[in-house]
Amino acid sequence: MDDTTRPTTPNGKGRILLIACGALAREILALNTANGWDHLHLHCLPANYHHTPDKIVDAVEKMVAERRDEFEDIYVVYADCGTGGLLKAACDRMGIQMVEGPHCYSFFEGNTAFETLDEMTAFYLTDFSVRQFDAFIWKPLGMDRHPDLRDMYFGNYDKMVYQAQTDDPALTELAKKHAQRLGLTFERRLTGYGDLETSLAAVR
Repeated sequence: MDDTTRPTTPNGKGRILLIACGALAREILALNTANGWDHLHLHCLPANYHHTPDKIVDAVEKMVAERRDEFEDIYVVYADCGTGGLLKAACDRMGIQMVEGPHCYSFFEGNTAFETLDEMTAFYLTDFSVRQFDAFIWKPLGMDRHPDLRDMYFGNYDKMVYQAQTDDPALTELAKKHAQRLGLTFERRLTGYGDLETSLAAVR
């Protein structure tokens, strides 16, 4: 696609497709609205691919192939997310960029800051996973049917860290209840959008 045919927005910026994890949809839309990023267009893949990360690479490659000609560029809003480096390798082959970091807990915290943490026994939740705790964690792990599995899954954790993207007292209270259900101490950090915001701000 040459410069004369590239699709653009009213502000003259090239249209960019964001291929993102469904768990980030709310945050990406909030950032787009707050910053007037009308050149960024979102397409989300199912959030439950986190439970089957082997599906992520194929789904991303398929979406790139289907929609590449519609946009000036494509940006993948996943970190490694359990793909063992395969997503980064695929993005490199396709000549597209992606969010840096091992997972969303790292880039919400800020990748540099996350690297300094010594929290091998911490379990993390974000705004999304606090809202979708039963559907995304409790039921898929079978704890709704077998409560005794809780100690098997979480016996080696000592705390639950809620990385809050928004300052919402109701979500904080809900996160506390989730920590109690898991038998973990509770910690809340108002991380905001972290490196997600700075990475999207750099997309041109």
